[in-house]
Amino acid sequence: MLDRSLNPAPPPTFFRQDDQTVEWRISPGLTPYPETVAFMEKRAADIAASRAGELVWLVEHPPLYTAGISSKSTDLLDPARFPVFESGRGGQYTYHGPGQRIAYVMLDLSRRQKDVRAFVAALEHWLIAALARFNVEAFLRPGCVGVWIERKSPGFHRVDKIAALGVKLRHWVSFHGVSLNVEPDLSHYGGIVPCGQTTTGVTSLVDLGLPITLDEVDDALKIAFVEIFGPVRPVDAPG
Repeated sequence: MLDRSLNPAPPPTFFRQDDQTVEWRISPGLTPYPETVAFMEKRAADIAASRAGELVWLVEHPPLYTAGISSKSTDLLDPARFPVFESGRGGQYTYHGPGQRIAYVMLDLSRRQKDVRAFVAALEHWLIAALARFNVEAFLRPGCVGVWIERKSPGFHRVDKIAALGVKLRHWVSFHGVSLNVEPDLSHYGGIVPCGQTTTGVTSLVDLGLPITLDEVDDALKIAFVEIFGPVRPVDAPG
């Protein structure tokens, strides 16, 4: 039996100190990774300079691998399989692709809490709360960033990762964000050691037998986000 006794309690809300809402954008189709990074860099700078408001941007990417600042070259098992992008986010190698919901989170922590650990915990619990809406009991693992589920059947037991997290802060503004596996091709993870984990697996909602759509996941993410971070307002995706 997996010991979850060290899981932190749900964090307090991570609301802004004023009444400003967060822009909530969803881009259809597959968004190129370099385009998202360029947009986030500019938007984070504009938020820090009070030229733009906070934003959560939901996208899908074509198949690719990204390398976080803690990546090890030996964890890239098949470098020719998909494009590989160096990323300034925290973490190690991860996969992005169709059927995976990416949420890029651009928030101004100077107007919330200047507490990086509390922010990461809030993001993790946001994912856990969203998954709970589908009766998925997700949890944290001490010493491991991300969100996990336990799989058990007669003669079988494994802990699988269902959501990853990697953020960067500049002038107390966050960018990059989280990824939640809805229905990606899980075989695509075979080209890397995901997040440096060699003793766990990777799963998705559909892999768990839950035929949930991206639209349904987006609704769950929005509801859970509002509960932890405060109100949002839908806006058009960047052109």
